[in-house]
Amino acid sequence: MLAGVLVFIFFLFVFIAILFGSHFFIYFSLVRFLNISAPNTKIWLAVAIFILGISFILASILTHYSENVIPKVLYFSSGLWLGVALNLIIAFAVSWIFVVIARIVGYQFDHKYLVVLSIAFAVIYTGYGVWNVYHPKIKNITVKINNLPEAWKGKTAVQLSDVHLGHIFGEKFMASIVEKVNAQNPNIVFITGDLFDGMDGALDNLVTPLDDIKAPDGTYFVTGNHETYLGVSKAFDVLAKTPVKILNDEMVNVDGMQILGVSFPERGASKNIEETIKNISGFNPNNPSILLYHNPAQEAQAKASGVNLQLAGHTHKGQLFPIFLIDKLIYGKYYYGLFQEGNFSIYTSSGVGTWGPTVRTMADPEIVVIHFE
Repeated sequence: MLAGVLVFIFFLFVFIAILFGSHFFIYFSLVRFLNISAPNTKIWLAVAIFILGISFILASILTHYSENVIPKVLYFSSGLWLGVALNLIIAFAVSWIFVVIARIVGYQFDHKYLVVLSIAFAVIYTGYGVWNVYHPKIKNITVKINNLPEAWKGKTAVQLSDVHLGHIFGEKFMASIVEKVNAQNPNIVFITGDLFDGMDGALDNLVTPLDDIKAPDGTYFVTGNHETYLGVSKAFDVLAKTPVKILNDEMVNVDGMQILGVSFPERGASKNIEETIKNISGFNPNNPSILLYHNPAQEAQAKASGVNLQLAGHTHKGQLFPIFLIDKLIYGKYYYGLFQEGNFSIYTSSGVGTWGPTVRTMADPEIVVIHFE
């Protein structure tokens, strides 16, 4: 427990350091490029950027205690600013490179143009990212399983991951996703975690559209890290009112296919996939199986356990450029996409929702349609 707290404190410190460091870079660039020298102007600019820098943290706290419109608007706006700020940092970084090169070659120009171009880029690119969020793509993949049951030949499964229902994505968003899912005529639907964003408050209406999913073999859900922030019992209580079947370190057999659901470990805890699967009643490693686990990790343990297909999410494929580099550093090649190694496959989805900024500049949101061979 203490180790978990220390890890949380460390990552919180790193997050705050990056947050304020990046906003200082924006302030510094504006002062230099606009040649601001008046002390009062510098102070007001610093205060404005500081407020913008802490706005998302404050909005997150407000929405935790209030479901009113104003906190939600602040949450959306502050998240949007984070997207703009990231793109502005990229633009300013390129601008500084251009300034250095210009000085080396002796070229003189008004740096104010760099500010105009940088802001224009940040606003337009972020605007595209917002538009992208609300236009999820259908991603078709084909998975080969050597011992595929006859009944599964021709079946279609849909994977949804990282919907993040809450402050931003509500009932209408979920209804639009369900409509797109039903258009694929799936036999079965898998929800691989982070269905909820981690907010408190009224959750029942958010999941009402799940009642309308048309999948004759059922809809199955496993928790993600954001369900642990919300409280796993709260997520389970809400989903118990829907046709969705919760797999909490459990297995169901569907026409000869073992569907394994491993829950995300609670905060401060860890979980060994291989040990968890061994303890699941009725599991036979010689029979075909699909593992639902939110994190694209422990794939070697899953493979050793006899799993044929592991479905994951969590990474959002980076969501914002260049955050995908961090995902690749943590998860390697499994941070996104389909990989087949012998009779074992793993697919990591980019997810269909967002966390933080309602912006996707790096990765398209996706609804995954799985065809089996």
